[in-house]
Amino acid sequence: MFTLEILCVGNELLSGITINTNAQWISNKITESGGFVKRITVVGDDVNEIASAIKESIARVPNWLILSGGLGPTYDDKTLQGIAIGLDLDLVLDKTAVKMLRKSYARRSMNYELDEVRLKMAKIPRGSIPIQNPIGTAPSILVEATPHKTKIICLPGVPKEMEAIFLESVLPQIKNTIGEFYLKEGSFEVTAVSEAMLAPMLSEIVESNPSDYTYIKTHPQEYSTENKPRLRIQLVAKGKDQNEVEMRYNTICNTLVEEIRRLQGEIN
Repeated sequence: MFTLEILCVGNELLSGITINTNAQWISNKITESGGFVKRITVVGDDVNEIASAIKESIARVPNWLILSGGLGPTYDDKTLQGIAIGLDLDLVLDKTAVKMLRKSYARRSMNYELDEVRLKMAKIPRGSIPIQNPIGTAPSILVEATPHKTKIICLPGVPKEMEAIFLESVLPQIKNTIGEFYLKEGSFEVTAVSEAMLAPMLSEIVESNPSDYTYIKTHPQEYSTENKPRLRIQLVAKGKDQNEVEMRYNTICNTLVEEIRRLQGEIN
């Protein structure tokens, strides 16, 4: 199983000032590609918290750990330092990262002097690989944690920058490792059947299908005008064989429909 963890950095995420859309977006892309997000962690702009979260993550040996946020030039951008401490690496001024900074400023016709503040974005953990930011300024970095070889990618917190680098430099690597993968998803609305009524059948379905490749979720809705319970049922089937995925999806759908009708529910 190809597993990943996501670590988002920023006080604004913990205070509720900013909604963590990055984690949702990354998780969606990974799931569509056949990867499994095992955990999402959020920490503040604190070097020790970042370092601790990284150590805890790589101890669980995911294939990838994806970080988002904290790569900029300001005092509260501490992700690179946290990675260095967490992996016991030195921070070094990287020549390639410096060239990337110059390219980013030139792209926007900004003739800034690369002073100590701006060069902070090019001081990266020794042995890591800088990745050009095609929209913003701060490069991303890729580093491998030894001895388990978890790949750690650090992305900007600005959504558009994060998305551009992820789609261009990260997702192709993930897809290449996973290989062919298929996913079929659907949902339907049900009235006059509650979660408790469907629970036994859902348990049977989950137990009789591969848990890592089948997902069923009931989402309670507001009661109908006739005071009947309403549910939205979400079903996801995935795997490497397209025919098997479609067959499993259709079989589960038919089973659910039969049970809902037996319970005298209405499918909208």
